[in-house]
Amino acid sequence: MGQEIHTQFYQATDFVHFQQQLAIETQLLDHLISQGVCSQHRPVAGFEIEAWLLDDAMRPAPCNEAYLSSFNNPLASAELAKFNIELNTQPLLLEGNVLSQLARDLFDTWQQADQHARNRQLHLLMIGCLPTLQQDDFHLGNMSNMNRYRALNEQVLKIRNQQPIHLDIQGHEHLKIDHHDVMIEAAATSFQLHLQCPLNLAVPYYNASILTSAPMVALCANAPFVFGKDLWQESRIPLFEQSVRAGGFGGASQGPLWRVSFGSDFARHSIFECFAENLAHFPVLLPEHFDTKPEQLQHLRLHNGTIWRWNRPLVGFDDDGTPHIRIEHRTPSAGPTVIDSIANAAFFYGLCQNLCETLQTQASPLAFSQAKDNFYQAARYGLDAHIIWFDGQKHRLPSLLNNELLPRAVLGLKSLHIDEADIHLYLDIIRQRVANLQNGSVWQRAFMQKYPNDFVALTRCYLHNQRRNQPVGEWTIL
Repeated sequence: MGQEIHTQFYQATDFVHFQQQLAIETQLLDHLISQGVCSQHRPVAGFEIEAWLLDDAMRPAPCNEAYLSSFNNPLASAELAKFNIELNTQPLLLEGNVLSQLARDLFDTWQQADQHARNRQLHLLMIGCLPTLQQDDFHLGNMSNMNRYRALNEQVLKIRNQQPIHLDIQGHEHLKIDHHDVMIEAAATSFQLHLQCPLNLAVPYYNASILTSAPMVALCANAPFVFGKDLWQESRIPLFEQSVRAGGFGGASQGPLWRVSFGSDFARHSIFECFAENLAHFPVLLPEHFDTKPEQLQHLRLHNGTIWRWNRPLVGFDDDGTPHIRIEHRTPSAGPTVIDSIANAAFFYGLCQNLCETLQTQASPLAFSQAKDNFYQAARYGLDAHIIWFDGQKHRLPSLLNNELLPRAVLGLKSLHIDEADIHLYLDIIRQRVANLQNGSVWQRAFMQKYPNDFVALTRCYLHNQRRNQPVGEWTIL
């Protein structure tokens, strides 16, 4: 959810001042991009992973403040709920042995975090939606002690005219509930991939990440159950979209563009189009006062952080202070294991690179509306989905993965000069997942078929498999 702020209460003048500064910084970013001032650095990889703190009963343990204080690791931070944390990695050049290095870094950080949890009689789990969750876990008393979250809750409800959050998700079963704050968003945790790209390739990389979303969300699906209901293979998608259901100004507050969405279109001419849309369409939620120069783009970056496209352009800065563009790919669930996470990253970076190269020489072979439909089909049905691809034909997703998308990912990683051994190691994990037709959601559903309604046993067995760091495509049920 981003940086902390200084207060949770704002005056009308705060919104006016912030909007003025946001307009100035948005115009400045337009100038920086159009004049080619932003970084042309080679691609850089990084990611964030969200996780759950559990007690021995496999229920959420709302104690992240004490946990993080004693852990004292700069790569760990709080999330919206007191039973969630976020772990980060240092960004690395996307070349050579970067996949092995990312795997080592994540494994080391995860092992330290997991051991610290055990020392506190807790368990650390990475999964899209925790199977043992109950709606009454999501009250304001379980909100992390940060002004940012309290202010977001207040402003989202204000935009919604204090109307409750309404979840209505039809999957294998039907979940229909009302909730009276944004805490319900914390039911979904993700693995967020970052790709810093040279400015001159920002448009094709962004559009490539959009095209990559459907196969990614299917491969990484790990969230079938929400509050005891079997919904989509990746129930995070409708859950997050509906839990922060707020649109634009005035009459557009009920859509058609939402703060959590697949977006409105490909980038056509400039990545700046996304930031222009942010300014023109979405009201300010957090009018924080920054005593900084416009060149630091603080207001723009905070505003952008309150608009959650599944593929979100971000602005950051290189070590020398040069502004850069990176793409945050938000579609994958957290988990099931560290090695699965790196395999997911390898597939994303490889396929995105290959599609970026395709899009440098031609317009997208797929309409945005079709890419969007593919995404929601894949989120609902996972590896059972059928999607329309570049030839205009409908393909069963496993066949498309084997026949075209995995070969494209190999070519993309080779184009980035990734070590051959790493390409084979991590993409073979994806191949095995496809061959066995088993992602995290498939395994969870299979467990429930054998042990109906035993969500505690499901979570305990899942945790056991996660600690073995065995790819989910190999998991069995005893």
